[in-house]
Amino acid sequence: MAEEKKKPSFKKIMAADAMKKVMANHFYDLNNAVKAGGPKIAWCTSVGPAELLRAMGFLVYFPENHGAVLGATRTAMDYIPIANAVGYSPEICSYLTSDVGAYLKGETPLSKQYKEITSVPKPDVLVYNTNQCRDVKDWFQWYGRRLNVPCVGIETFRNIGDVGADEVKAISAQIQELVPTLEKISGAKLDIDKLREVVGLSRRCSDLWKAVLETAAAIPSPFTFFDGTIHMGPAVVARGTQEAVDYYELLLPELKKRIADGVSAVEGEKHRIYWDGMPVWGKLRELSTLFLEQQACVVASTYCNSWVFTALDAKDPFDSMARAYTELFIVRSDDAKEKYIERMRELFKFDGILFHDSKTCPNNSNNRYGMPQRLAEKLHIPSVVIHGDLNDLRCYSEEQAVTQIEAFIEQLEGKK
Repeated sequence: MAEEKKKPSFKKIMAADAMKKVMANHFYDLNNAVKAGGPKIAWCTSVGPAELLRAMGFLVYFPENHGAVLGATRTAMDYIPIANAVGYSPEICSYLTSDVGAYLKGETPLSKQYKEITSVPKPDVLVYNTNQCRDVKDWFQWYGRRLNVPCVGIETFRNIGDVGADEVKAISAQIQELVPTLEKISGAKLDIDKLREVVGLSRRCSDLWKAVLETAAAIPSPFTFFDGTIHMGPAVVARGTQEAVDYYELLLPELKKRIADGVSAVEGEKHRIYWDGMPVWGKLRELSTLFLEQQACVVASTYCNSWVFTALDAKDPFDSMARAYTELFIVRSDDAKEKYIERMRELFKFDGILFHDSKTCPNNSNNRYGMPQRLAEKLHIPSVVIHGDLNDLRCYSEEQAVTQIEAFIEQLEGKK
């Protein structure tokens, strides 16, 4: 009788418990502020001016994070049709539709994860930056009308090549123009020294998160894209705080020790892959298992790197925030994006690229205008496009995706 082959297993990251505590504290602080009537709460888009808001005393809540939670818990599908019914198309961002639908139904998956939390925190102000897409503005304006709350923001440039002084000056001016409105809502004047401190903490968080992601340049890699989608939590919701810095100062040595000890995230790593585009939040477990079983490690992604802000500078807070928010991958031209992926190839030495064409997120689907073919010519590596969505699983065929990924890995095997 043949011996049954042992299935590969995931290796626990010991810092994960500390990360869960950071996330819990974030949501409980917001919930306690609602109960106590203070501090004031600002909702902010994921690469909006969170540093400015923290410096002005606001607690900051990120609806895109809630959208990801709705996707990861597979509850998004319960809520998207509710938003569709009030006029928000199934073709637009499924973060928006699932979040608005959940609000209209009066539910949140946070209530199952955290005792005493029954709803998302009511905002005192909504602050967006359209560097992600126009949908975030429409999303926040819906809440502004619904809750009768001020909604202000930054209108960014799009398809930017090199980020020059003119772009930085224009965005910096828009950030500074937010200050009087925010002072009126917060009831306090902006303290520029506090802003410098928060920007400094945000830069430190960014540098540590970048170092965490770059541990995956080691061969074999101690960390995967799927790990990154979980451990990016503090960089997303707590940048600009000491708690986020403390977390990555805990996680980074653990990953460096894995490298020193030769511990790989994917046992017997044979292939290294780059993930472009959004995660399929409702299928993280299945996809990470599939790559694990194929001995393929997804070592890098544009998504997890979206919270790396190397331009932040405490000595020049407004202009450096403007540059950091404008250098974001999603808002750049295809030429700039391709150069970025070329640099990532040099660092991470991946041998194939997976493009996720996310149905409701065209701004973060980079396969639609010939980029896979151009990169294949430049980098001499193959790519595959899978069709799906960040939250709307009606757009995702698991059978088709698995077949495509298995065939892609066979292709990589053939090139060895």
